[in-house]
Amino acid sequence: MFRRKKKAEEKPEATPVAESASEKADVVAPAPPMADALSQVSTGEAVFESAQPPEEVRAAASGQPQASKPSSGRGNRVQKVGIVASDKMQKTVVVRVDRLVLHQKYRRYVRRTSKFKAHDDLGAGIGDRVRIVETRPLSAQKHWRVAETLQKAAK
Repeated sequence: MFRRKKKAEEKPEATPVAESASEKADVVAPAPPMADALSQVSTGEAVFESAQPPEEVRAAASGQPQASKPSSGRGNRVQKVGIVASDKMQKTVVVRVDRLVLHQKYRRYVRRTSKFKAHDDLGAGIGDRVRIVETRPLSAQKHWRVAETLQKAAK
């Protein structure tokens, strides 16, 4: 079933020759640790030339005010625009989102519809065009909330 590897002829290993005291003296000592190297550098010299200072240090050194950028930490949330199909539930609407998909065989665009249940505090009605934003699960089927009403339905 499995083939065994042929044993290679064993070569006798050479016995190591004992080093004399004079050979040991010629061996170069290892480099000093990083702490010793840092102590040899004067205060005005740069220790690491390739290291870049952080943003805050650069801004403080240049004297310019630091531009504050919003750090929400939530990342980009998926947004969709659709039309409210049903508002019969309390604080929940069903939003119909249409998209065009190229048919593989016929090379024509086909309309595909998806329905999403979204939390609605704004009071959107049937026929309103709304923007929904992905959010944490609010119930078993509700993972979206209505961010804004783009267009009210004609009555």
